[in-house]
Amino acid sequence: MIGWILLGAVALVVLFWLVAVRCRHGHPAWEELRRYRYAHRGLHDKKHGVPENSLVAFRRAAERGYGAELDVHLTRDGKLAVIHDDSLLRTAGVDVKASALTAQQLTQYRLEGTEEKIPMLEEVLPLFEGKGPLIVELKVEGNADQLARATCEMLDRYQVKYCIESFHPKALMWLKRHRPEICRGQLSQDFIKNRSGLPLLAAVAMTYVFTNLLTCPDFVAYHWKDRRRLSLFLVRRLWRGQEVSWTIRSAEEMKQVEQDGCLSIFESFEP
Repeated sequence: MIGWILLGAVALVVLFWLVAVRCRHGHPAWEELRRYRYAHRGLHDKKHGVPENSLVAFRRAAERGYGAELDVHLTRDGKLAVIHDDSLLRTAGVDVKASALTAQQLTQYRLEGTEEKIPMLEEVLPLFEGKGPLIVELKVEGNADQLARATCEMLDRYQVKYCIESFHPKALMWLKRHRPEICRGQLSQDFIKNRSGLPLLAAVAMTYVFTNLLTCPDFVAYHWKDRRRLSLFLVRRLWRGQEVSWTIRSAEEMKQVEQDGCLSIFESFEP
């Protein structure tokens, strides 16, 4: 009797796992998205005065035929700043938060000791009209719905090819509910090893992309060093979802992930 109970419990766990990692298959955007490699935060090069997430970095990526990945924060006045960290300490040397400032206040800061300012999304998008696609990452600071809505409305104004991704499942749930036509992706990594302040259950759910049960993304963007997981195998083989690998820093790493059919987000070298 106990054996049957255990067998039933194992079967339920397996069934949950299979269903929880579900993805949507066959989004029409993939025909174009798969043609490109994606420069992480633009084709930046700090040694040569090209900061990450700067207009010059995005211009270089577009002109050299790459797509680009970029990060979007919502400012205090509802504008869309293209910057990775909410804090400006690492990128601009000032311990203030982009989300606490207005777009106008952000203009006074410069990136990595250069004359490059923090761009707004509407400044970046024209660079990619008729060029490679964008992977737009939503950086949620307790404002998932507002950020997702504002970003979609801005993207609607330009003739760019794109998909949207986020670590935060709530942002993807908004897209699923309100903009299902947009190609959406769940970002993740090994959060059990690198908790980043997450509670254990949340870290497990994010690591094994069980949040897909709620968000049903078109792709999973995973840290390439952490990607050898059953969940990602099921995403690709069972649900036929796309995997995207970040951040690739050598031709050998790129070769490894592309052999498995992954899209590459790269930096520190030019393919």
